[in-house]
Amino acid sequence: MSFNYLIAILAAGVVAGTPILFASLGEVLTERAGILNLGVEGMMLMGAVTGFSVASVTQNVWLGLVAAVLVGGLMALIHAIISIGFRANQVASGLALTIFGTGLSAYFGRSLVGRPAGAVFNAIKIPEISAIPVVGPILFSQDMMVYISLILVAVICFVLYRTKTGLLIRATGENPSAVDALGHNVFLIRYLSVIVGGMLAGAGGAYLSLAYSPSWVENMTSGRGWIAVALVIFAVWNPLRALLGSWLFGIIASLGLHLQALGVMIPSDFLQMLPYVFTFVVLVATTRETKFRRSGTPLALGLSYSREER
Repeated sequence: MSFNYLIAILAAGVVAGTPILFASLGEVLTERAGILNLGVEGMMLMGAVTGFSVASVTQNVWLGLVAAVLVGGLMALIHAIISIGFRANQVASGLALTIFGTGLSAYFGRSLVGRPAGAVFNAIKIPEISAIPVVGPILFSQDMMVYISLILVAVICFVLYRTKTGLLIRATGENPSAVDALGHNVFLIRYLSVIVGGMLAGAGGAYLSLAYSPSWVENMTSGRGWIAVALVIFAVWNPLRALLGSWLFGIIASLGLHLQALGVMIPSDFLQMLPYVFTFVVLVATTRETKFRRSGTPLALGLSYSREER
């Protein structure tokens, strides 16, 4: 395998990992505020079908992305109302949302199967920077959503660890009673965190149908929403580690495709299974690593909050 071919695999891995990165960044924000959202898969599917549909009608890929983001945020709002407003079980609410999004996206996408994309995100080489050896072809010869994902990682890191807003989000996930006692609105913080998280999941779905594989196919996320939720644990709720985990998953996935292209005699089903096996192994390793120290899990994660019980 030549060096240039390795560069191509890594560049393809960045693309394959981008939809998971969007979703995992959203889940990091959501869980940092103390809310567990298992509806990511459904949100990504709704984002994918909405983005593809709107882009096909308007011939504008950015309108498709905006529509997908809004739909993801709307679905997240449903989860927020159920789990925060009505204090229902967060696991049950998230699972119901995934089932709902899976079925609804299949229903609305029935007429879109086989239709060509009206508009897609194309690769844009950044002048001068894209010519840098190794790094240039991998990171700076991609489409705009890859660049947006990198900016988002930096922005979310800054907000979470360098601003008062980020401190409030993290504190809400650790000790909402203390945040409430200081006069801050715990419910508002959680609502906004969940909604923004859903918007990012919708963007991840849109990336699948508008860039990674410009088309609509039923259940095209293939479990990527669940992978995003799992990678948050691997990332110990850190955006930078979420970036690493997403790209590693993407590289493993693209490696399988490239091995097939090279004619390696390995069953295709086994190659498609590799990224998910990798995720499982990483989770086991992460669990062992954090066994004897605090893993970074928000203490109030998954727990409903009531001012009367403070």
